[in-house]
Amino acid sequence: MLKRYIILCAAAALLLTGCGRKDEDTVKNIKIGVTLYDQYDTFISELMNVFTSCASEKEEESGIAINIETLDASGSQTTQNEQVQMLIEKGCDVICVNLVDRTEPTTITDMAEKNGVPIIFFNRELVSEDLERWDQLYYVGADAFESGVLQGELAASAFKNNPAMDKNGDGICQYIVLEGEAGHQDSIVRTEYSINTLMEQGVEVEKLGYAIANWNRAQAQTKTATMFAQYGNRIELILANNDDMALGAIDELKAAELPREMWPVVIGIDGTDVGLEAVKKGEMTATVYNDKEGQAKGMLELAYSIVTGNPLSEEFELQDGKYIRLPYQIVTKDNLEEIQK
Repeated sequence: MLKRYIILCAAAALLLTGCGRKDEDTVKNIKIGVTLYDQYDTFISELMNVFTSCASEKEEESGIAINIETLDASGSQTTQNEQVQMLIEKGCDVICVNLVDRTEPTTITDMAEKNGVPIIFFNRELVSEDLERWDQLYYVGADAFESGVLQGELAASAFKNNPAMDKNGDGICQYIVLEGEAGHQDSIVRTEYSINTLMEQGVEVEKLGYAIANWNRAQAQTKTATMFAQYGNRIELILANNDDMALGAIDELKAAELPREMWPVVIGIDGTDVGLEAVKKGEMTATVYNDKEGQAKGMLELAYSIVTGNPLSEEFELQDGKYIRLPYQIVTKDNLEEIQK
């Protein structure tokens, strides 16, 4: 009878501890695996630099060694699935996944659940139903719609407060859009909410064209060149789904030797270091800051909490037991120094 009681107590303790958790008094090291959709994406690269720094700070604070292994999926979901399997086999306590294809997390989720390894998805949000498939799946990022709203507000403010932006004086904002991946939620949402907000702010608009540039600066320059050949100086506004594509458009404006006073307004999203520098130079009118510092620290703190069983840092809120979301912020020359602190 006593033996049966001991076994039942042990089983209950295991359930309370939860997948991926260790006894916080015995944790000496934490192994975190990370797989990225593309390590050369500027925003992701900067976020990972912050993540590594946060891990070093946490080591000093806690006395627990934190080992991070980072892999690049190079835009292949098949490769990323294989990487997650490898990280599981290497004994990672938790795996952070920057999904290649947000609609295809099933293989990763099934592997993780089978092996009891929690997954923190980040930056590229999967469908909410997929996140509910297991109680050890989490997401750290921001709401894409918010970035679109703020970008639209920035565009409306520019058009209303800068008469020179309306080149032909017709009271209509003629624009082009540089979009991220075809069918990607962030691309769709950022574009939709940006334009809808621009119109809700009382600005009449005319869409001249759009191009898929896959978040890529070089592709954006090429696509901008094509649209400029077609629409020329009719273009008054360039909305880009991220800073890299906005910078690609600026590269083309420079290559075309278009006088600065003839440039359309260019607005990006992300607030990367190079994007902020372009705002400082006055080349990019504005951008929307995507809090990479907050996301990186939130992801690290969540991983630490999952593994050690310690409460999540009070700095972050785990919404619905699943989400850590960080707000976006507009960036213009007026508040640039505050953002760059």
